[in-house]
Amino acid sequence: MSFRSLKSWLMPVISQRFLSRERLTALRLKAEQKRQAQSRPHVLHFFHQTDDPYSQLLAQAIPQLQARYSVSVLQHVVSAPDDSAVPEREKLKAYSQIDAQRLAEQYALRWPIAPEAAHAPKPSQESLLASHRLRKKWGHYLSGMIYYEGEWYWGIDRLHHLESRLTDLGLCTLKQNHRQQRIAPLFETPQYQTLNHVPEGTSIDFYFSLRSPYSAICAAKVFKWAQQNGVQVNLKYVLPMVMRGLPVPVEKRKYISLDAAREAHVQKVAFGRLNDPVGKPTERGLALIPFAQMNQLAEAYIQSFMQGVWSEGLDAGTDAHLKIIVERAGLNWAAAKDILQSKANDTLWRSVAEQNRQALSALGLWGVPSFRYEETAVWGQDRFWVIEKAMRAQFESLSTP
Repeated sequence: MSFRSLKSWLMPVISQRFLSRERLTALRLKAEQKRQAQSRPHVLHFFHQTDDPYSQLLAQAIPQLQARYSVSVLQHVVSAPDDSAVPEREKLKAYSQIDAQRLAEQYALRWPIAPEAAHAPKPSQESLLASHRLRKKWGHYLSGMIYYEGEWYWGIDRLHHLESRLTDLGLCTLKQNHRQQRIAPLFETPQYQTLNHVPEGTSIDFYFSLRSPYSAICAAKVFKWAQQNGVQVNLKYVLPMVMRGLPVPVEKRKYISLDAAREAHVQKVAFGRLNDPVGKPTERGLALIPFAQMNQLAEAYIQSFMQGVWSEGLDAGTDAHLKIIVERAGLNWAAAKDILQSKANDTLWRSVAEQNRQALSALGLWGVPSFRYEETAVWGQDRFWVIEKAMRAQFESLSTP
């Protein structure tokens, strides 16, 4: 057995266990038992970067957390993440300002932060270094994070996971009939809702990578939503960041996989028995998208690919497994094999992927999944509501006499 085939066989088995809900539940139980054995109080560690918009928004939720749960909060002021963790730092700075404005308007938060708050006393370099070391010791790289007993929660977007955990521990201080009134719903907007009076020809751009777990989580939902609402999805596939030479630290890869598993669980999307398609599997998968588009089966093919590599453990680098993906989408495998040998097709899809990357960059974005509707562009599987909001506003203006 070759190294690749051994890895292909082991990875789905290991990942299914590593990303399972059962393992997460067991780890939470073990963490609580350890905390009790050490007689430690319930402490949330807030890693706050004072000039980071997401940290500033999360800071506004901290008092609400303390008011609702029997926890204390210890703040660790940190400096900006390392370059390896933020490969497009300037784009992130610019985009986070736009994103923070949208979040603040949606959830009645303060933005921008008052000038007096921005001039808070600066911590010493020694203090910043100590906080950085602690964050790294516990396995993270970003700011705007809450750490609680072995698990990380980013920004206001992941408070629902933290609140569920604190509630399960019996830490909610609200009366029994008010315990469902959590903070997180204030910071969550339903996605993939029915739109009314969608004009004919309405379309959105969907930027995705076959190696992105967040793309996998939202792909099926986006396609179903578009079909139900009569919206065309323009497929904008790009090469994964790591295959474009951008660094992805170990801490980042680990956190993304664990976070994606939590998100998939609450969204009821099959996920976890994965076979990382980095390299050849992704290239083979992308090579067949033009073929699927010619047969009007691109969405079915992409959904089949995502399902195969992210929840069924299929190795798209092998003919046996790629055949399953292709034929399940309604495509002819013999024709697909010929396409995979075509140098002209190889040049085509690589050219399209690079054009899509450049178009994404022109929007001020770099990560996937990302979406665009007319002048509104947004990054993240948890930001699709921004697109829906822009569409409703546009449709309402068109229907107004």
